[in-house]
Amino acid sequence: MRARNEHASHAHAAARVTHAAHARALVHALSRTARHTTRIAIASGAALALLGGAPADAHAQSVQYRSPAGVEYRSDRDTGAIARAEAALAAAPRDVQKFIDLSVAQAGVRQFREAIATLTRGLDVAPNDVMLLRWRGHRYLTVREYDKGYADLVRGYGIDSTNYGILYHLGVVRMIRGEFDGAADAFARAQRVAPSANERAGSTDWRWMALARAGKRTEADAMLAMRPDSVPTTPGYAYARRLAMYRAVTKPEALITASDTAAVQLSTLHYGAGNWYLVNGDSVRAREHFTAAVKSGGWPAFGFQLAEVELGRVK
Repeated sequence: MRARNEHASHAHAAARVTHAAHARALVHALSRTARHTTRIAIASGAALALLGGAPADAHAQSVQYRSPAGVEYRSDRDTGAIARAEAALAAAPRDVQKFIDLSVAQAGVRQFREAIATLTRGLDVAPNDVMLLRWRGHRYLTVREYDKGYADLVRGYGIDSTNYGILYHLGVVRMIRGEFDGAADAFARAQRVAPSANERAGSTDWRWMALARAGKRTEADAMLAMRPDSVPTTPGYAYARRLAMYRAVTKPEALITASDTAAVQLSTLHYGAGNWYLVNGDSVRAREHFTAAVKSGGWPAFGFQLAEVELGRVK
């Protein structure tokens, strides 16, 4: 009996050793497979990058605008603001302000086309909401769909002719369309309802440019002499600095300084300088500044957009 028990014990022990060996072999094989799979995945990602492909998470950096020169301008990645705004909208799916908040969060990371889609969903809920039209009109301008932006802004103006955002952006798109008298009228109306000193300076600046481009320089200068922008703006504000140039307080060659490094700021200042040179008869320097505005990289800015347009106009 003892012999049989000892024999069984040895047999069980041998089986355990064999099973352990098989388990180690299986783990080793799985480890090799995992390393191989990882290498394949890494190699595939590298190959996609070399071939111009995009990893799965890169759709957050979608193409927003492709310039006439073929340059692609992309959105940035969400850092959390979009996810929070989406959750807020999901909790109140018929709240117009939640659609606007989400579109603002999307625009904050340059997801302008996604913002347009959000605002369109909002307009399905509230077809005649002037703020949805104001924001979608603005975003259409950003991605250079000017006719669609113009249509939204005109429609919004028909609903509320005193809405500052509608008036201001209607003035901008009229500048783009070369309708300088109409732009000057829109900016004059925007001046009267500007919600802050910065916005008052902005509408004053654009009104001066529109009047000057319409051949009404005397009227433009007389408007500046009335000091509609007398309330101080944020220090360094680009439009306030451009207004100082129009008033001959700042020389055009001193408008842009070494501290101006932000792309949108540079495009805004360069466009203002270019427009000043243009209305003063110097198309060569105007083109230089319009070109610099486009090279700044601040593609969502209206200064960048108008500089693109002017480069097609100025010979």
